[in-house]
Amino acid sequence: MWKLNQFIPDDDGEREESLLEEESDGICSLSPTQSLIVFAKPIKFALLFTFGNVLAVGSTAFLIGPERQLGMMFDPVRIYATVIYIGCVVLALIFALLIHSKILTVFAIIFEICALIWYGLSYIPFARRMVSSLMIRLCDTEL
Repeated sequence: MWKLNQFIPDDDGEREESLLEEESDGICSLSPTQSLIVFAKPIKFALLFTFGNVLAVGSTAFLIGPERQLGMMFDPVRIYATVIYIGCVVLALIFALLIHSKILTVFAIIFEICALIWYGLSYIPFARRMVSSLMIRLCDTEL
């Protein structure tokens, strides 16, 4: 893009900087503490992450209506994924707010992320079956 800007005459003689031309210190400008906040402050991360997940589910309920959202969540196809996801959300909040255990909170966050992925895959036809067969092929120890 900057080559094109060389051929386009400017009235001011000054070339505007784009986001791509700005100098940066690296790809990620986060500090190590900021990038590893899950391990540095897992309780704070668990609260914010869980609150974000609840807002995401709530936003879809706002868009399609709470009755239809609950009907879709507790559909026989995804009832287990929903119950496991809600259980992981509750566990993450219990470990973060009541028990104040950092290691249990980290494990609850990991389980919550896995449950969220599995819950999200339940809305895509044949996605859970495809991911299950892929994981079996990847983790198969038979040679």
